[in-house]
Amino acid sequence: MSYEITKVQKGESVDFTNPASEFYEAIGGEEGMKALMYDFYDIIYESDIAHFFPQDEDEFHEVKVKNTKFFVQICGGPKVYESETGGMNLNEFMIRLHDDFSIYDKSRYEWLGCMEEALRKVDMEQRIKDNFWAYLESFSKLTVNTFSDGSVYYAEYNPGQ
Repeated sequence: MSYEITKVQKGESVDFTNPASEFYEAIGGEEGMKALMYDFYDIIYESDIAHFFPQDEDEFHEVKVKNTKFFVQICGGPKVYESETGGMNLNEFMIRLHDDFSIYDKSRYEWLGCMEEALRKVDMEQRIKDNFWAYLESFSKLTVNTFSDGSVYYAEYNPGQ
């Protein structure tokens, strides 16, 4: 199955819903999430966006650890990422974290493609995967901040989204 990836429109309002906690349960809790995320980041390390990530093995491992914690928490697991955000909303924190990088829609497509490849290997009901994908596909639009016309736009986090 191939997932749809819609194009980012600069300044558009993006609606998203956090993944259902049943994804966290279906993936097998923290250990299952770790397996998915580590596989995902290993795929990224071989991708066209590898340069966004530390090339040092230990530093890259830290990215895997931290981002696994983000996904554990955003999917309804324990609040293991709270200490990273300084009290900021999890999604808002993740959007702002990407402001330090020039993220093009092309990079987002690559990132989502790597996630799709990792997700294909996970054995769970398709509707649960689809719910997780819907979050990733929509939310990731808010991390894109650099556009083909050379302009830069940092998405606003709107809690009503």
